[in-house]
Amino acid sequence: MPLDDVLVATALNAWKLNLDRAEKILLPLDDQQLQREVAPGKNRILYLLGHLVAVHDAMLPVLGLGELLHPELADPFLTKPDRAAADLPSRTELHRCWRDVHDALNAHFARLTPAEWLMKHTLISDADFAAHPLRNRLAVMLSRVAHINSHLGQAALALKP
Repeated sequence: MPLDDVLVATALNAWKLNLDRAEKILLPLDDQQLQREVAPGKNRILYLLGHLVAVHDAMLPVLGLGELLHPELADPFLTKPDRAAADLPSRTELHRCWRDVHDALNAHFARLTPAEWLMKHTLISDADFAAHPLRNRLAVMLSRVAHINSHLGQAALALKP
């Protein structure tokens, strides 16, 4: 396997491992567990779950792979803090959105070549990308891997007995 393929495969493996870990930790939680707070007055696990779905959904347009699948999640989980939105989607609805978003992302990811992973994302100008070529699609995906881990750490705190 060529080196660039190995590097991309390694990054994709990190994405898949951490996504699988998030699914194993977050998706089996019941409604009561999803209401647990990271710390008193801080985000609930429900919010963390919705936030991860909304951030990952936003990867589609940021990476130039398509439009948002669930634009309705942006306001309650990206724009507003926890408890600011009047009505949040149910656990079942968030699970459906999780599957929609990650199935779409994984299908797109599987088709991208190493050269396409190293292309600029949509949030950077051509001039800035010429000066900072490390601000590419692969960097966005890797930053989302770290983001998953950050929120899984918060969920672990909330679930601690």
